[in-house]
Amino acid sequence: MTQPLLPFLPDRPEKPRNAGIVMVMDKGLSVREAEDFTAVAGHLTDFVKLGFGTSVVSKGVKEKVKVYHKANIKVYAGGTLFEAFAVRGMFDEYVKYIDALGLDTVEISDGSMVMDHHAKCEYIFTLAKNYTVLSEVGSKESGILIAPGRWIEMMESELAAGAFKVIGEAREGGNVGIYRPTGKAHVALINKILSKVEANDILWEAPLKSQQAWFISHFGANVNLGNIPPAEVIALETLRLGLRGDTFFQFLPTKLKKFQP
Repeated sequence: MTQPLLPFLPDRPEKPRNAGIVMVMDKGLSVREAEDFTAVAGHLTDFVKLGFGTSVVSKGVKEKVKVYHKANIKVYAGGTLFEAFAVRGMFDEYVKYIDALGLDTVEISDGSMVMDHHAKCEYIFTLAKNYTVLSEVGSKESGILIAPGRWIEMMESELAAGAFKVIGEAREGGNVGIYRPTGKAHVALINKILSKVEANDILWEAPLKSQQAWFISHFGANVNLGNIPPAEVIALETLRLGLRGDTFFQFLPTKLKKFQP
């Protein structure tokens, strides 16, 4: 194991890993852009989500999936696309679709439609037999509020059904679900969730730098974060290591914190 360039940097596990996961939102990158992205940040990325229904209207998706897989990145279609199939009663067609793309990972969500939670857990249970399943909890609508106890109940049930991680909903704008409309973290909700659900079992959507910094400052360098823009993966890693102003003193010993302004 090589010595780090600087002392007091937090340990970061290498892929494949169960903590410190990075999920990137691909909203329509080209194959060439995916190649460039993996060359620069593939070693830091665990999952790529082909956001919402973009895989249906993008060109070269199969080729792009192969690029990500070559970089040891798991790829899946956004949960909204799963819901688009589910609301039409086309679950079998959904499975055929993801198999045709060569995907081994899926996202199950109910953020855009009303779905019986038992039925959602059945989908998770069925798909977990053959795929890595990420399940998303929370509504995409800003006006729909879910009690903390219900968040916990759903997360626990979905993990029990076979989900690898449960995702705390925020949308790509970072202003619903686990966040206030202003984009600030819903602290009481997050703390109540973590009082019952293991931190490593949750992937928090955090598209904004301020949100990423908040989670790292409160829960450490190896908190799982998602909906990261492709161009922000390197910058996120510097936040995790305390090599950016927002977390500069986070991991330094007390003797060096005297230099904190």
